[in-house]
Amino acid sequence: MKISRIVGTGQHLPEKVLTNFDLEKLMDTSDEWIRQRTGSGQRYIAEKGTASSDLGAPACQKALESAGIAPEEVDLIVCCTCTPDHIFPSTAAILAERLGARGAAAFDLLAACSGFIYGLAQATGLVEAGIARAVLVVGAEVLTKVTDQTDRAACVLFADGAGGALVTAADPEATTGFLGFELGADGSGADQLIIPAGGGRRPLSASPAREEGFIRMKGPEVFRFATRVMVESTERLLGSLEMSIDEIDLVVAHQANSRIIEHAASRLGIPERKLFNNLERYGNTSSASIPMALAEARDAGRLRPGDMLLLVGFGGGLTWGSTVVRYEPLEAHAA
Repeated sequence: MKISRIVGTGQHLPEKVLTNFDLEKLMDTSDEWIRQRTGSGQRYIAEKGTASSDLGAPACQKALESAGIAPEEVDLIVCCTCTPDHIFPSTAAILAERLGARGAAAFDLLAACSGFIYGLAQATGLVEAGIARAVLVVGAEVLTKVTDQTDRAACVLFADGAGGALVTAADPEATTGFLGFELGADGSGADQLIIPAGGGRRPLSASPAREEGFIRMKGPEVFRFATRVMVESTERLLGSLEMSIDEIDLVVAHQANSRIIEHAASRLGIPERKLFNNLERYGNTSSASIPMALAEARDAGRLRPGDMLLLVGFGGGLTWGSTVVRYEPLEAHAA
Protein backbone atom coordinates (compact mmCIF):
# COMPACT_ATOMS: atom_id res chain seq x y z
CA MET A 1 0.00 0.00 0.00
CA LYS A 2 1.22 3.50 -0.87
CA ILE A 3 0.97 6.55 1.35
CA SER A 4 0.66 10.18 0.26
CA ARG A 5 3.03 13.09 0.79
CA ILE A 6 3.44 16.74 -0.21
CA VAL A 7 6.36 17.12 -2.62
CA GLY A 8 5.94 20.62 -4.06
CA THR A 9 4.26 23.96 -3.42
CA GLY A 10 3.73 27.21 -5.32
CA GLN A 11 1.86 30.49 -5.12
CA HIS A 12 0.83 33.32 -7.42
CA LEU A 13 -0.56 36.78 -6.77
CA PRO A 14 -2.14 39.58 -8.81
CA GLU A 15 0.04 42.61 -9.47
CA LYS A 16 -2.14 45.26 -7.83
CA VAL A 17 -1.58 45.97 -4.13
CA LEU A 18 -4.16 47.74 -1.96
CA THR A 19 -2.72 49.04 1.30
CA ASN A 20 -4.51 50.14 4.44
CA PHE A 21 -3.53 53.70 3.57
CA ASP A 22 -5.26 53.32 0.21
CA LEU A 23 -8.41 52.21 2.05
CA GLU A 24 -8.19 55.27 4.31
CA LYS A 25 -8.78 57.39 1.20
CA LEU A 26 -11.83 55.37 0.17
CA MET A 27 -13.78 55.03 3.42
CA ASP A 28 -13.94 55.86 7.11
CA THR A 29 -11.17 53.61 8.38
CA SER A 30 -7.51 53.74 9.41
CA ASP A 31 -4.39 51.65 9.22
CA GLU A 32 -4.47 51.28 13.02
CA TRP A 33 -8.14 50.14 13.03
CA ILE A 34 -7.52 47.52 10.33
CA ARG A 35 -4.33 46.16 11.88
CA GLN A 36 -5.90 45.86 15.33
CA ARG A 37 -8.90 43.91 14.01
CA THR A 38 -7.31 41.81 11.28
CA GLY A 39 -3.51 41.97 11.37
CA SER A 40 -3.42 42.96 7.71
CA GLY A 41 -1.45 45.87 6.29
CA GLN A 42 -2.11 45.22 2.60
CA ARG A 43 -3.74 42.79 0.20
CA TYR A 44 -3.49 41.87 -3.50
CA ILE A 45 -6.40 42.67 -5.82
CA ALA A 46 -7.16 40.99 -9.14
CA GLU A 47 -7.75 43.32 -12.06
CA LYS A 48 -11.03 43.36 -13.94
CA GLY A 49 -11.25 40.32 -16.18
CA THR A 50 -8.92 38.20 -14.03
CA ALA A 51 -10.49 34.94 -12.84
CA SER A 52 -9.45 32.27 -10.36
CA SER A 53 -7.93 30.09 -13.09
CA ASP A 54 -5.69 33.00 -14.17
CA LEU A 55 -4.12 32.96 -10.70
CA GLY A 56 -4.35 29.21 -10.18
CA ALA A 57 -2.48 28.17 -13.34
CA PRO A 58 0.84 29.88 -12.45
CA ALA A 59 0.56 28.63 -8.85
CA CYS A 60 0.13 25.06 -10.11
CA GLN A 61 3.01 25.46 -12.55
CA LYS A 62 5.29 26.61 -9.74
CA ALA A 63 4.23 23.66 -7.57
CA LEU A 64 5.05 21.26 -10.40
CA GLU A 65 8.40 22.93 -11.05
CA SER A 66 9.32 22.80 -7.36
CA ALA A 67 8.66 19.05 -7.42
CA GLY A 68 10.30 18.42 -10.79
CA ILE A 69 7.18 16.75 -12.17
CA ALA A 70 5.75 17.37 -15.64
CA PRO A 71 2.06 18.28 -16.13
CA GLU A 72 1.49 15.08 -18.11
CA GLU A 73 2.26 13.07 -14.96
CA VAL A 74 -0.65 14.62 -13.03
CA ASP A 75 -3.61 12.26 -12.60
CA LEU A 76 -6.03 14.66 -10.93
CA ILE A 77 -6.51 18.37 -10.26
CA VAL A 78 -8.66 19.46 -7.32
CA CYS A 79 -9.44 23.19 -7.38
CA CYS A 80 -10.61 24.45 -4.01
CA THR A 81 -12.48 27.71 -4.58
CA CYS A 82 -15.59 29.64 -3.64
CA THR A 83 -15.05 31.98 -6.61
CA PRO A 84 -14.95 29.60 -9.59
CA ASP A 85 -14.63 30.94 -13.13
CA HIS A 86 -18.09 29.47 -13.86
CA ILE A 87 -20.67 27.32 -12.10
CA PHE A 88 -19.66 24.83 -14.77
CA PRO A 89 -17.39 23.78 -16.34
CA SER A 90 -15.14 23.34 -13.33
CA THR A 91 -12.22 25.68 -12.86
CA ALA A 92 -10.11 22.54 -12.32
CA ALA A 93 -10.87 21.36 -15.87
CA ILE A 94 -9.83 24.77 -17.22
CA LEU A 95 -6.60 24.53 -15.21
CA ALA A 96 -5.87 21.05 -16.57
CA GLU A 97 -6.10 22.35 -20.12
CA ARG A 98 -3.97 25.42 -19.41
CA LEU A 99 -1.28 23.36 -17.69
CA GLY A 100 -1.14 20.71 -20.37
CA ALA A 101 -2.38 18.02 -18.00
CA ARG A 102 -4.73 16.70 -20.66
CA GLY A 103 -6.57 13.58 -19.64
CA ALA A 104 -6.21 14.29 -15.93
CA ALA A 105 -9.39 14.05 -13.90
CA ALA A 106 -10.54 17.42 -12.56
CA PHE A 107 -13.16 18.78 -10.20
CA ASP A 108 -13.87 21.81 -8.01
CA LEU A 109 -14.30 21.56 -4.25
CA LEU A 110 -16.27 24.12 -2.27
CA ALA A 111 -15.60 24.22 1.46
CA ALA A 112 -14.77 27.94 1.66
CA CYS A 113 -11.71 28.67 3.81
CA SER A 114 -11.40 25.00 4.84
CA GLY A 115 -11.23 23.99 1.17
CA PHE A 116 -7.51 23.29 0.95
CA ILE A 117 -7.57 20.86 3.90
CA TYR A 118 -10.60 19.11 2.41
CA GLY A 119 -8.75 18.96 -0.92
CA LEU A 120 -5.69 17.40 0.70
CA ALA A 121 -7.94 14.78 2.29
CA GLN A 122 -9.43 13.98 -1.12
CA ALA A 123 -5.96 13.69 -2.65
CA THR A 124 -4.73 11.47 0.16
CA GLY A 125 -7.70 9.13 -0.10
CA LEU A 126 -7.32 8.71 -3.85
CA VAL A 127 -3.56 8.24 -3.72
CA GLU A 128 -3.71 5.71 -0.91
CA ALA A 129 -6.54 3.84 -2.64
CA GLY A 130 -4.34 3.50 -5.71
CA ILE A 131 -6.68 5.56 -7.92
CA ALA A 132 -4.11 8.35 -8.51
CA ARG A 133 -0.38 8.75 -8.11
CA ALA A 134 -0.01 12.54 -8.50
CA VAL A 135 -2.69 15.04 -7.47
CA LEU A 136 -2.51 18.82 -7.74
CA VAL A 137 -4.50 20.53 -4.98
CA VAL A 138 -4.90 24.25 -5.64
CA GLY A 139 -6.71 26.99 -3.76
CA ALA A 140 -7.55 29.88 -6.08
CA GLU A 141 -9.70 32.87 -5.17
CA VAL A 142 -10.78 36.26 -6.48
CA LEU A 143 -12.74 37.20 -3.37
CA THR A 144 -12.66 40.92 -4.06
CA LYS A 145 -15.09 40.33 -6.92
CA VAL A 146 -17.71 39.15 -4.41
CA THR A 147 -16.85 41.69 -1.71
CA ASP A 148 -18.91 44.84 -1.22
CA GLN A 149 -16.26 47.56 -1.35
CA THR A 150 -18.50 49.85 0.71
CA ASP A 151 -18.68 47.30 3.55
CA ARG A 152 -15.82 48.33 5.82
CA ALA A 153 -15.84 45.10 7.82
CA ALA A 154 -15.51 42.92 4.70
CA CYS A 155 -13.34 44.88 2.29
CA VAL A 156 -10.46 45.20 4.77
CA LEU A 157 -10.40 41.41 5.15
CA PHE A 158 -10.71 39.67 1.80
CA ALA A 159 -8.13 39.47 -0.97
CA ASP A 160 -7.10 37.51 -4.06
CA GLY A 161 -4.42 34.91 -4.71
CA ALA A 162 -3.68 31.26 -5.41
CA GLY A 163 -1.53 28.53 -3.95
CA GLY A 164 -1.04 24.91 -4.83
CA ALA A 165 0.54 21.70 -3.57
CA LEU A 166 1.44 18.48 -5.32
CA VAL A 167 0.54 15.28 -3.48
CA THR A 168 2.15 12.05 -4.71
CA ALA A 169 2.34 8.39 -3.76
CA ALA A 170 5.29 7.18 -1.68
CA ASP A 171 6.52 4.00 -0.03
CA PRO A 172 5.61 3.80 3.68
CA GLU A 173 8.96 2.21 4.54
CA ALA A 174 10.84 5.41 3.70
CA THR A 175 8.17 8.11 4.07
CA THR A 176 5.92 9.49 6.80
CA GLY A 177 3.49 11.55 4.71
CA PHE A 178 0.03 12.41 6.01
CA LEU A 179 -0.65 10.99 9.47
CA GLY A 180 -4.33 11.90 9.75
CA PHE A 181 -7.17 14.31 9.16
CA GLU A 182 -9.97 15.79 11.27
CA LEU A 183 -12.82 17.28 9.21
CA GLY A 184 -16.25 18.60 10.08
CA ALA A 185 -19.09 20.98 9.34
CA ASP A 186 -21.95 22.66 11.19
CA GLY A 187 -24.66 23.77 8.76
CA SER A 188 -26.62 25.49 11.53
CA GLY A 189 -24.20 28.39 11.07
CA ALA A 190 -24.63 28.56 7.30
CA ASP A 191 -25.99 32.11 7.39
CA GLN A 192 -23.05 33.45 9.38
CA LEU A 193 -20.78 33.57 6.33
CA ILE A 194 -22.67 33.48 3.05
CA ILE A 195 -23.16 34.88 -0.43
CA PRO A 196 -26.99 34.91 -0.50
CA ALA A 197 -27.52 34.95 -4.27
CA GLY A 198 -25.95 33.12 -7.17
CA GLY A 199 -27.09 29.56 -6.55
CA GLY A 200 -30.25 27.65 -7.32
CA ARG A 201 -32.15 28.95 -4.27
CA ARG A 202 -31.69 32.57 -5.26
CA PRO A 203 -30.33 32.97 -8.81
CA LEU A 204 -28.63 36.26 -9.55
CA SER A 205 -31.04 36.78 -12.44
CA ALA A 206 -33.93 36.77 -9.99
CA SER A 207 -32.23 38.55 -7.11
CA PRO A 208 -33.89 41.84 -6.15
CA ALA A 209 -30.63 43.47 -5.06
CA ARG A 210 -27.13 43.46 -6.48
CA GLU A 211 -25.75 43.39 -2.93
CA GLU A 212 -27.03 39.85 -2.46
CA GLY A 213 -24.19 38.67 -4.68
CA PHE A 214 -21.63 39.87 -2.10
CA ILE A 215 -20.16 38.16 0.96
CA ARG A 216 -22.26 38.66 4.07
CA MET A 217 -20.62 37.92 7.40
CA LYS A 218 -21.72 37.98 11.02
CA GLY A 219 -18.32 38.89 12.36
CA PRO A 220 -18.66 38.19 16.11
CA GLU A 221 -20.32 34.81 15.54
CA VAL A 222 -17.70 33.74 13.00
CA PHE A 223 -14.91 34.89 15.32
CA ARG A 224 -16.28 32.81 18.20
CA PHE A 225 -16.68 29.77 15.95
CA ALA A 226 -13.16 30.06 14.50
CA THR A 227 -11.36 30.50 17.83
CA ARG A 228 -13.23 27.52 19.29
CA VAL A 229 -12.99 25.13 16.37
CA MET A 230 -9.32 25.76 15.61
CA VAL A 231 -8.49 24.60 19.12
CA GLU A 232 -10.97 21.71 19.23
CA SER A 233 -10.06 20.28 15.82
CA THR A 234 -6.35 20.41 16.64
CA GLU A 235 -6.87 18.73 20.00
CA ARG A 236 -9.00 15.96 18.50
CA LEU A 237 -6.50 15.31 15.72
CA LEU A 238 -3.41 15.29 17.94
CA GLY A 239 -5.27 13.14 20.47
CA SER A 240 -6.20 10.55 17.84
CA LEU A 241 -2.55 10.44 16.70
CA GLU A 242 -1.25 10.34 20.28
CA MET A 243 0.93 13.34 19.51
CA SER A 244 1.70 16.52 21.42
CA ILE A 245 2.10 20.00 20.04
CA ASP A 246 5.80 19.71 20.95
CA GLU A 247 6.23 17.23 18.08
CA ILE A 248 5.06 19.82 15.53
CA ASP A 249 7.73 21.93 13.82
CA LEU A 250 5.49 24.45 12.03
CA VAL A 251 1.83 25.42 12.34
CA VAL A 252 0.12 26.94 9.31
CA ALA A 253 -3.47 28.01 9.95
CA HIS A 254 -5.92 29.61 7.56
CA GLN A 255 -4.91 33.26 7.45
CA ALA A 256 -8.26 34.74 8.42
CA ASN A 257 -7.49 37.06 11.29
CA SER A 258 -4.37 37.39 13.44
CA ARG A 259 -6.46 37.59 16.62
CA ILE A 260 -8.01 34.18 15.89
CA ILE A 261 -4.61 32.59 15.30
CA GLU A 262 -3.03 34.20 18.37
CA HIS A 263 -5.95 33.21 20.60
CA ALA A 264 -5.87 29.59 19.45
CA ALA A 265 -2.08 29.41 19.70
CA SER A 266 -2.22 30.63 23.27
CA ARG A 267 -4.79 27.99 24.24
CA LEU A 268 -2.88 25.22 22.48
CA GLY A 269 0.48 26.26 23.88
CA ILE A 270 2.03 26.90 20.45
CA PRO A 271 5.13 29.12 20.73
CA GLU A 272 5.32 32.04 18.32
CA ARG A 273 8.44 30.60 16.63
CA LYS A 274 6.32 27.66 15.39
CA LEU A 275 3.59 29.83 13.87
CA PHE A 276 3.67 31.07 10.29
CA ASN A 277 1.63 34.21 9.73
CA ASN A 278 1.58 36.24 6.50
CA LEU A 279 -1.69 38.11 7.06
CA GLU A 280 0.14 41.43 7.14
CA ARG A 281 1.08 41.04 3.48
CA TYR A 282 -1.85 39.16 1.93
CA GLY A 283 -5.05 39.41 3.97
CA ASN A 284 -7.62 36.62 3.87
CA THR A 285 -7.47 34.65 0.60
CA SER A 286 -9.80 31.84 1.77
CA SER A 287 -8.83 28.43 0.34
CA ALA A 288 -5.62 29.89 -1.09
CA SER A 289 -4.21 31.08 2.23
CA ILE A 290 -2.67 27.84 3.54
CA PRO A 291 -0.92 26.76 0.30
CA MET A 292 0.30 30.33 -0.23
CA ALA A 293 1.73 30.32 3.28
CA LEU A 294 3.40 26.94 2.70
CA ALA A 295 5.12 28.21 -0.44
CA GLU A 296 6.26 31.38 1.27
CA ALA A 297 7.48 29.49 4.35
CA ARG A 298 9.53 27.19 2.13
CA ASP A 299 11.08 30.12 0.24
CA ALA A 300 11.86 31.89 3.53
CA GLY A 301 13.60 28.84 5.01
CA ARG A 302 10.86 28.33 7.60
CA LEU A 303 9.73 25.06 5.99
CA ARG A 304 12.47 22.47 5.65
CA PRO A 305 12.45 18.87 4.41
CA GLY A 306 11.48 16.56 7.25
CA ASP A 307 9.47 19.17 9.18
CA MET A 308 6.26 17.98 10.81
CA LEU A 309 3.40 20.30 9.85
CA LEU A 310 0.06 21.04 11.46
CA LEU A 311 -2.35 22.64 8.98
CA VAL A 312 -5.70 24.02 10.20
CA GLY A 313 -8.57 25.55 8.20
CA PHE A 314 -11.95 26.97 9.20
CA GLY A 315 -14.62 28.97 7.42
CA GLY A 316 -18.01 29.20 5.76
CA GLY A 317 -20.32 26.25 5.95
CA LEU A 318 -19.48 26.40 8.76
CA THR A 319 -16.57 24.03 8.05
CA TRP A 320 -13.27 23.08 9.61
CA GLY A 321 -10.39 20.73 9.01
CA SER A 322 -6.91 19.92 10.25
CA THR A 323 -4.13 17.57 9.22
CA VAL A 324 -0.65 16.56 10.32
CA VAL A 325 1.88 15.81 7.57
CA ARG A 326 5.65 15.58 7.30
CA TYR A 327 7.02 17.74 4.49
CA GLU A 328 8.98 15.38 2.25
CA PRO A 329 9.84 16.83 -1.16
CA LEU A 330 11.37 14.58 -3.78
CA GLU A 331 15.04 14.05 -2.97
CA ALA A 332 16.39 15.83 -6.03
CA HIS A 333 14.38 18.96 -5.18
CA ALA A 334 14.70 18.97 -1.40
CA ALA A 335 17.18 21.85 -1.23
